[in-house]
Amino acid sequence: MSLNQGMFTSSTDKWETPQAFFNELDREFRFDVDVCATEADKKCEQYFSPQDDGLSQKWEGTCWMNPPYGRKIGYWIEKAYESSLQGATVVCLLPSRTDTKWFHEYCLKGEIRFIKGRLKFGDSKNSAPFPSVVVVFRGKGIK
Repeated sequence: MSLNQGMFTSSTDKWETPQAFFNELDREFRFDVDVCATEADKKCEQYFSPQDDGLSQKWEGTCWMNPPYGRKIGYWIEKAYESSLQGATVVCLLPSRTDTKWFHEYCLKGEIRFIKGRLKFGDSKNSAPFPSVVVVFRGKGIK
């Protein structure tokens, strides 16, 4: 199955951040760590891979998070919010699912930036089949 085919099915929960989109946010936030990445799609030199289990790591500094968009996404957003209470700033690229429990319990406590149009993830030629949002949880240690 090609990447493009996977983008329109539930066969994947990973959506690689578009580099230009990330670069724009990185200019603003100067990220220290990508808390949910693989060697192939990491956006920061320091990153937590699936083997590192980012959910069990301490998130510090300014963090980038584009989590898996499957059933466990709520755990990632909860971790992002709780890490901000410990001082980290966490910038999250998420599907705009405003009807979900995790959106109401956590995202509404952050700064919400709705994205006009739909992103093209990874090297796809097609836009995602869903809208996206950036949620920023600002910690005490803002750069």
